[in-house]
Amino acid sequence: MDKLKMHSPNLTQENIARIRELFPGCVTEAQGNDGQLRLAVDFDQLRQELSESIVEGPQERYHLNWPGKRESLLTANAPIAKTLRPCREESVDFDTTKNLFIEGDNLEALKLLQETYLGKVKMIYIDPPYNTGKDFIYKDNFTALKEEYEKASGERNEEGGRLVSNPESRGRFHSDWLSMIYPRLSVAKNLLSEEGLIFISIDDAEQASLRRVCDQVFGEQNFVAQLVWEKGRKNDAKFFSVGHEYMLVYARNITFLRERGEIWREEKPGARDIWEEFLRLKRIHGDDYRAIEKDLSQWYSDLPKSHPAKKWSRYKRVDQYGPWRDRDISWPGGDGPRYDVIHPVTKQPCKVPERGWIYASPEEMQRQIKLGLVEFREDHTEPPFRKAHIRPISEESNDDLSGSDDGAEEGGDDTEFATQVRGSYFYKQSQVAVKYLRGLMGAKVFSNPKDHEELARLIEYVTPHDRNALIMDFFAGSGSTAEAVFSANATFGSNHRFIVVQLPESLEDAVSSTTGSAKKTVQAAIKMLKKAGRPLILSEVSKERVRLAGMKAIAGGGHETWNRDVGFRVLKVDSSNMTDVYYRPDTIDQTQVDAFVDNIKPDRKSEDLLFQVLLDWGVDLSLPIRKDTLQGKSVFFVDENALVACFDAGVNEELVKQLAGFEPLRAVFRDNGFVSDAVKINVEQIFKQMSPGTDVKSI
Repeated sequence: MDKLKMHSPNLTQENIARIRELFPGCVTEAQGNDGQLRLAVDFDQLRQELSESIVEGPQERYHLNWPGKRESLLTANAPIAKTLRPCREESVDFDTTKNLFIEGDNLEALKLLQETYLGKVKMIYIDPPYNTGKDFIYKDNFTALKEEYEKASGERNEEGGRLVSNPESRGRFHSDWLSMIYPRLSVAKNLLSEEGLIFISIDDAEQASLRRVCDQVFGEQNFVAQLVWEKGRKNDAKFFSVGHEYMLVYARNITFLRERGEIWREEKPGARDIWEEFLRLKRIHGDDYRAIEKDLSQWYSDLPKSHPAKKWSRYKRVDQYGPWRDRDISWPGGDGPRYDVIHPVTKQPCKVPERGWIYASPEEMQRQIKLGLVEFREDHTEPPFRKAHIRPISEESNDDLSGSDDGAEEGGDDTEFATQVRGSYFYKQSQVAVKYLRGLMGAKVFSNPKDHEELARLIEYVTPHDRNALIMDFFAGSGSTAEAVFSANATFGSNHRFIVVQLPESLEDAVSSTTGSAKKTVQAAIKMLKKAGRPLILSEVSKERVRLAGMKAIAGGGHETWNRDVGFRVLKVDSSNMTDVYYRPDTIDQTQVDAFVDNIKPDRKSEDLLFQVLLDWGVDLSLPIRKDTLQGKSVFFVDENALVACFDAGVNEELVKQLAGFEPLRAVFRDNGFVSDAVKINVEQIFKQMSPGTDVKSI
């Protein structure tokens, strides 16, 4: 039952609402004297709407603005005193995997990764909260001025980094969402390589705002496409069935992609099946191409009508290059070159096509004939035709096959492969991903997971020349991107690696704030985690999905060139390993010095220190780590000689000399870890003599 307002109406807000009906562009969000956001009239814009001539006012400029924008920019740039702590027990193949699963606030994680992965990420895919009024968004509240940061060592308060609901009735409905997404995109941009791309899923609620934010962050000139992902009809809709989502695609530097001639193509469905059948028949019949043609024709006939290879049945002829069909040999558009082409049997010049030959010179025509890519007719009274071969994109390149087909009937140039440019619209029913994930995990633990197979296709599509790309997702959700990397690698033989970030939000808190099917989903996730004996947090569900997906990928075999890395190294965002005195020694008076002899927090382990050193030095966090014992001390070798670290106490000169003998690129020790001040003083001198190229530091 609705309640009475029990107060007089707010006439101003009602009047503004009426104005918005007539002039929606003249009403915006503004901050009142009480600090609260409410609807307000842009009187300069309203005057212009009501005037027949240009009204003088503030200087016009095209830009996106909202209450809280400056604060969100400050949030993006504010430093933090945080670190990433390794968690071996939650990882899979910790010592050898190249994949990272980061648990924590994604903005903090992005900031921590900036130095290490600056300009190294090929592709970012994110599926942020859609701001439907029911989804939860990140509520950031840990910005600080430089002076406050120095005083508090960059720690945010207890309210920062939480997921909060953002109902449409809230005055800051759009502003809060923009303030959340803007700093994350700003920091993420720094991680993209020169040829990097970002894909962002979004729906109608914030699509327009997100497009303008991305124009501002990445540059309008770097817009690549706005894809439409149709997920199925909604029959309960009152007006139109809005069953689609968008995917905005921006490049880090689209000029760079164009200058290096970047072209994206994907295999036409069914091409790989035909090629594999040809190879199977060739193993049976050898070079008896007539026998191969007969069996291939029968194979086409036996295919069900729904099979994608069925439409390629015109490729029934076979030669040493594979299945082929005939194709026109005349110059597109007419006015092509005209010269004599002698028929091999009649020895007479063949009839020249009305539009002229497609090959510019007699020499090129003869080259094609010698390669066996021109098929003559019975006599010279008709022009010969070209052979158009079908081969999957993954087959090794052969420049001699310049007469093959990539679908030039649709206007494409001749290439070796049966490929096509991807359209901006694609269909994949949303329930496919839901059913798949339910089958993988034994329960419906995510309401709207992204389809990992579609994401795998996208990854393969935009990485044609990079088989070892770094893929990132800092709204990991169900872990679809991680599984998409596994799927792409297993299917196409690439060895991409991922960094995914997920917030460790309490599921018990979430279940109390949700209703209906969403609540049942959270309850199913809690039940699953309890059975597995894991903490009841959102990131644990994501990790479990990635574990199961990895095992499934390995069980499926996969491409022979795939390295079969389905592990992930779990790292958790946490406060710095260093005590406050490390950042603000001037705040400690002489009477407190003895209490701060050790500047490292007592609950931190040597491996915690190692990863903070890796972050500080900008060393790849996925490099292999080997722990050894030398002279009774624990020593870490990162990628053998990329970095050598010893954080034990009592380090003597003999150990220092032994470590210098490895000639590492970097060496690090605990500042108070030496057996004496004399050893500490001699460390740099020892390395200068034995390994002058080593960068030596202490913490």
